[in-house]
Amino acid sequence: MSASAEPAYEPSGGFDVVGVDAEHEAVYRAVVTSGATSVAEIAASFGQSAERARALLESLRERGLIARGGDGDYFAVDPRVAMRALTERTAARLDILRSTIPDFAEMYDTAQRATGGGASLRFVSGGAAVGAWYSRIEQATTSEFLAFDRPPYVLAPVNPVQPLVIARGVEWRAVYAASALEREGAWDEIVRSVGLGEQARIAPDLPVKMAISDRRIAIVASSLDPARPEALVAEAPPIVALLVELFESHWERAADVPAQPDDAVAFGRGRGPTAQELAILALFAAGAKDAVIARELGMSVRTLRRRSALLLRRLGAANRFQAGAQAVRRGWI
Repeated sequence: MSASAEPAYEPSGGFDVVGVDAEHEAVYRAVVTSGATSVAEIAASFGQSAERARALLESLRERGLIARGGDGDYFAVDPRVAMRALTERTAARLDILRSTIPDFAEMYDTAQRATGGGASLRFVSGGAAVGAWYSRIEQATTSEFLAFDRPPYVLAPVNPVQPLVIARGVEWRAVYAASALEREGAWDEIVRSVGLGEQARIAPDLPVKMAISDRRIAIVASSLDPARPEALVAEAPPIVALLVELFESHWERAADVPAQPDDAVAFGRGRGPTAQELAILALFAAGAKDAVIARELGMSVRTLRRRSALLLRRLGAANRFQAGAQAVRRGWI
């Protein structure tokens, strides 16, 4: 590489994890490839001054990745030894850092208590603070996560943490308000979550937005103003128990979201409802508008109404309420 060329270093070996940036990695690869090299050769190869080349080599030497001979040349230490030692030193430093978490957590909680009014009950405001608390509760869950989902939203619609939490064996149950379906693509996201293992139901309306972790801590929206979201974080057992009871009462009355949206589902004797018919029944029960149901199920309002009429005829129902009652009686929902 000429001295006038613009050096470009592309990291490829994950060295940044142990504090070795792309430039150092490139020089290290050159040393390993050549077997032995000098400051002048590295300076010429990378278009660097002799001072910069020496600094790079010495930095790698301090990390134990290369060594310097009596003649001033540098050579690689066997990577099977040097890189293992480097990763072990890094792991030891991470253990030290990990050991400080309780101290920092105590400082954080002290600051939160100073501004939030107590360890078992605190108010938080602003999108960042509310979102941070929700994510904290979500990630700390070990056995059960309960949620009421309704607009407005603080976090992005797609939740990257949920699959990881469910994969740990956490039981995840969510009740969605019909208004949550007014956002385009919401139904597909709910069905996708069900496919990951979430148990989901839909209700005509929900009184609050909230999430409960392990029946130990809960976050409840105290303001539904999208411009200034506020929430109550509760760890007091009586309050959390009351919120769990509120969740269970709405859960019992809500309609199930079908788990397999593209397959026919058989119940009892004769042809059972298709998953699309189950979805229509669930959305009917939630009180969703025709335009919302049609959009989320990928059909026109006219098609929806035609299929709804056929479904009511199959169930012997005069209206949507009766259709829901008949579906329950038959064990469809």
